[in-house]
Amino acid sequence: MRRLCLAVALMLMASAAAVGMRPKTPEPMNHVGIAERVFHPKAARNWRGADEKDLRCTIWYPAMDTAVEVKQVIGPPDAPLFEAGMASPRAGIAPSLSPFPLVVLSHGTGGSAEQMAWLGTALAKAGYIAVAVDHPGNNSHETLTAEGFVLWWERATDLSQVIDGMLADQEFGPHIDTSRIAAAGFSIGGYTVLALAGAETDISEATALCRVGGAKDTDAPSSDHGDRDTTVCHVPEMKSLGTVDQIIRTARKTSGESLARSGQSYRDTRVIAVFAIAPAMGFTLTEESLHAMKLPVEIAVGTADRIAVARDNADYIHAYVRGSRETVLPHVGHYTFLDTCTVEGKAKLGVYCADDASVNRDAVHAQVAAEAVRFLDRALRM
Repeated sequence: MRRLCLAVALMLMASAAAVGMRPKTPEPMNHVGIAERVFHPKAARNWRGADEKDLRCTIWYPAMDTAVEVKQVIGPPDAPLFEAGMASPRAGIAPSLSPFPLVVLSHGTGGSAEQMAWLGTALAKAGYIAVAVDHPGNNSHETLTAEGFVLWWERATDLSQVIDGMLADQEFGPHIDTSRIAAAGFSIGGYTVLALAGAETDISEATALCRVGGAKDTDAPSSDHGDRDTTVCHVPEMKSLGTVDQIIRTARKTSGESLARSGQSYRDTRVIAVFAIAPAMGFTLTEESLHAMKLPVEIAVGTADRIAVARDNADYIHAYVRGSRETVLPHVGHYTFLDTCTVEGKAKLGVYCADDASVNRDAVHAQVAAEAVRFLDRALRM
């Protein structure tokens, strides 16, 4: 039944969908500073079996005109794998007559805060403070855990804790406008920011899809799962842990309490707009909760995305979130939204650096970042 409703909704909204990009607007000339923080949440939480018990964050922010920006990279300094933009480490915050808006950023499965650099630096240039977090149990700096992969809703609590930490921070807190806070995320990070906006999860959608061979739950209507692409059950980052269904069974042994509240709302009312990039696991979000969302939502997705297929994710979300916008990028794949790969990265990382021959990753980043800035400027009334 969900598929039928979605198809009808998509046909009705087809004329409103945005295909392609508007011309890029001029960027402000802010220098970009970069800093790191480790936040220590006070409340006891389920840490998803992670080695790291605190929230490690990377912050990009408007810096003083005297700041000297240097190239940022990911990987060994003598053989980096990704380029992470230009920024000035620990530079002073730019003077301003008014505080800056804050955007919290959520990386994709097995990624890292630094993988949001292409967006974080663009936001800082445009006058935002942007902060990305390494999600415990699901980042490239530590051992990946089953719980880190499948307790998706816990990621929203990470972002709420990061907002707490930023507002309490002696250096950044006084420069943040608490009435202008937004969130943006890539892949499962796109799901994360939607959960922060009030979308609620039905994990049975994932367990039904990811049964052996992608077979549907025998209790589910035939239209619910039988026609779905099951690539999401076997994404490269998860190959050592098994399918989503298998990982959930593992997590039930250690994290029953978290699984029991998977369907709760993780809405953070301080967040007043969200920008989701190639959102994954969108089909686990309930139609009712998406339809009830009232804050501005914008989505960007590529037509060549085989990991978070648009039909079950971006298109589905767009169909049910009233007033949302969807930008569709021709030939763009899922991993195009990672930072730009170096020559070394392209030689070593395979699918994570492989774009269609017609796609320039830097250009896509610039286009999507410009769209994110335009969206946030409108939503936050800058």
